[in-house]
Amino acid sequence: MMSGNTEEMTFEESLKTLEQLVNELENGNLDLDKALEIYERAIVLRDRCRKILDECDRKVQKLIETSEGSKKEDLVIE
Repeated sequence: MMSGNTEEMTFEESLKTLEQLVNELENGNLDLDKALEIYERAIVLRDRCRKILDECDRKVQKLIETSEGSKKEDLVIE
């Protein structure tokens, strides 16, 4: 599991660490205190990923508005 300041992690680092934490929780070989600690860290990382995606969405919206006048389209990720 990666350590360090969550706010300095890239999206990819955050997502990879979040996946590792989920795997640890799914294995179920943890005592309650450790599971709660991992869950709390996972929530922080989930929020970090959402924040990064929201920032990217705003940037894409701004680029679309700039390149096409004031036309605004939602970003669709498939």
